[in-house]
Amino acid sequence: MPVTVLPRTGREVRLAAVPDGLPAPEHFAVVETPLPEPEPGQVLVRNTHFLVFPGLRTLIGGETDGLPLPLLHAGDTLFGPAVGEVVAAPPGSTPRTGTAVTHMLGWREYALVPAAACTPLGDALPHPVEHLAQGSAAYGALTRLAGIRPGDVVLVTGAAGAVGTLAGQIARLLGAAKVIGTTGTPAKAARLVSELGYDAVLLRGTGRPLAAQLAEAAPEGVDAVLDTVGGEQLTAALGAARQGARVALVGTLAGQLSRRRAGGSAPAEIDTFRIVVKGLSLRGYSGADHPDVADEWAGRFGGWLRSGEITFPHTRITGIERAPRALQELIEGRHFGAVVVELRSGAAGGGGEEGGSG
Repeated sequence: MPVTVLPRTGREVRLAAVPDGLPAPEHFAVVETPLPEPEPGQVLVRNTHFLVFPGLRTLIGGETDGLPLPLLHAGDTLFGPAVGEVVAAPPGSTPRTGTAVTHMLGWREYALVPAAACTPLGDALPHPVEHLAQGSAAYGALTRLAGIRPGDVVLVTGAAGAVGTLAGQIARLLGAAKVIGTTGTPAKAARLVSELGYDAVLLRGTGRPLAAQLAEAAPEGVDAVLDTVGGEQLTAALGAARQGARVALVGTLAGQLSRRRAGGSAPAEIDTFRIVVKGLSLRGYSGADHPDVADEWAGRFGGWLRSGEITFPHTRITGIERAPRALQELIEGRHFGAVVVELRSGAAGGGGEEGGSG
């Protein structure tokens, strides 16, 4: 068996300064650090891809009350979902060298990870990068909270994001008769309809109230809502809810990506009278409350991918040095689907390329 020769150093992205407002590339630094030697209970992973996710804005902003993830301070290395290959491990370690794994220490080329914090990829999904899809929350919310039924009219807010691009497809596969989304640009709206099967897409920021657009798209109301945004979009969704509608909350992008907030709040005006008389359910989704969802989702996602019934919309950004700008672009809403950084040591390819299912 050939011996893998590792470099002496690897690069990682650190928070150089806590921003006053939204983070920008100047608030981060890409630094070179010595490669550590794994000790018993640890493995060294060469990352191939990692996810850029909006929750980092909250961790950087300092409003982490109730979150299971730690606050990021100046000098800290960023983190998040990643996939890679174990390249060094103590004798007898599990996972062993050569094993493809997923873990939470992205934003670096090489990660020293507790062995217990690594999950072997297995063969549930066709391609490693698909393990970074954020569909588990969408699937769990639609099956456990919204309870999608055949014939339902479903609204997905933030439909062009990492969760929304999968949520609309999942809702359809679960039996929804009509799927409506919201987004910020006509180009994204066109892709949601032509590529992902949305029946109608509402545009925010046009001067025409979302409530009026929704009344036109769903004149008889909506049966289920998957909300990733909060704010005025949640207000409009509740206004269009039918009797007994189920509303599942999985994100708060209106607050996380606001220049006027620190990322940990997303106020919305809610008509509680309507909730009572319409018998609406309004619940937030947490994966920790539904530990059975992850495996169930992986099985169904893999089957749907192989059959061509679902795709994983994502944008690949090549090179760790481009990761800080990728976060800024995500916050600004420039990309469609998930944003994944592909490390040059893992695979070849051009920067800024949009991928399908891998």
